[in-house]
Amino acid sequence: MLGFLFGIGLVGFIDETIFHQLFRWHHFYDKSTTDIGLISDGIFHAISWFATITGLFLLADIRRKSGFWLKRWVGGMLLGAGGFQLYDGIIQHKLMRIHQIRYVENVIVYDVIWNVLAAIILIIGLYLAIRTSNKNLQVEATTNER
Repeated sequence: MLGFLFGIGLVGFIDETIFHQLFRWHHFYDKSTTDIGLISDGIFHAISWFATITGLFLLADIRRKSGFWLKRWVGGMLLGAGGFQLYDGIIQHKLMRIHQIRYVENVIVYDVIWNVLAAIILIIGLYLAIRTSNKNLQVEATTNER
């Protein structure tokens, strides 16, 4: 879905910029030295920007073909952003334990906020994706013709 890669890249950029660089709460990979953590941040940053730029190229292509619909693109972007954030919060933070959001005694507060926000973003994206599906587009077009 259009916007999905852009959403993954955007939330990856925000995560890496705010939590890794500005707040210095963690690195992408915290199970080794600080140098390895910084290298992992650089790789994560490069991959997130690759996803962002690829998403923008896809956006330019669909606009060129006159098939762009803002609500559908935003829905895809929110699905990508919320999906990645939820994956990060559950898989990377809790199952793989490659890093935590923040290294404090009561990390559960941060985990709950992180995952609830991810779920909200994902639900809004899913709503927009369903609302703008091809089937609904055909029904709306038929209704508007009457």
